[in-house]
Amino acid sequence: MNPEWKGVYPALTTKFTENDQVDVPAYLKNIDAQVDAGIHGCVIAGSLGEASTLTQDEKILLLKETHSHINGRIPIIMNIAEQSTADAVNAAQNAQDNGADGLMMLPPMRYVSDGPETIAYYKAVATSCDLPIMTYNNPYDYKIEITISMFEELLKIKTIEATKESTRDVTNVTRLRNAFGDDIKILCGVDTLALEELALGADGWVAGLVDAFPRETVVIYELVKQNRIEEATKIYRWFMPLLELDIHPKLVQNIKLAEVTTGIGTENVRAPRLPLVGEERNQVQKIIDDALASRPEMPKL
Repeated sequence: MNPEWKGVYPALTTKFTENDQVDVPAYLKNIDAQVDAGIHGCVIAGSLGEASTLTQDEKILLLKETHSHINGRIPIIMNIAEQSTADAVNAAQNAQDNGADGLMMLPPMRYVSDGPETIAYYKAVATSCDLPIMTYNNPYDYKIEITISMFEELLKIKTIEATKESTRDVTNVTRLRNAFGDDIKILCGVDTLALEELALGADGWVAGLVDAFPRETVVIYELVKQNRIEEATKIYRWFMPLLELDIHPKLVQNIKLAEVTTGIGTENVRAPRLPLVGEERNQVQKIIDDALASRPEMPKL
């Protein structure tokens, strides 16, 4: 199923059992909640999915289980976040062989590549498989920015179609539109900037708190696209304290605690991460509980 690169794409968390194995039943339960809420695609084994702690075999397991369970209802996007070009090519081939519909691809990990190196890295993967690619432009966290001039080169490759816009500069949506029109799809990658970027013309939202609050996330997207900005803004303002849990070093723990509270997840994380405890946990739990106590009724779409 070819991704259209528009709508809400959850960055799914990876569920683990108490003995640190991938918890497939809990993972699929969350996917069901996402699909029932009307999501438009999903991203697996991303940063929020604790990709850095997953083996390739575990990533393939997640992909196979997702592919079998979703059965063509929405596109499945596999994250590629590797340190070497050879590993990235191998990961992309594994994704294609096991049912992925597209790739979300970070620049090289750890090594801060320059412009030509970053372009060569993307080209090597893009020419090694047939899957459409969404670049992940996040200089805030990963210190490599894909600039407009770099996109001019990358968009010459037919399979590079979209970008996850995580520069934290909403102006970049307009820069990209001015430079490339509709030749690139833009998906907001920062929860706390989603309404603003959607209103500026972003095509979709790779979301984090959607993992615990799928319906609210989808409704905000749909309202903006229907130009019902006032209604979307009201929900967005309610959502903001929760969305801010996504722009925190412990976003994985925060969002997993929210998933547990809404009944569609587990709290287990993989070391070196540890579950939230003490006052830190109490503060996050209060944000979640306060939001649930004032949870707004969703309007008809």
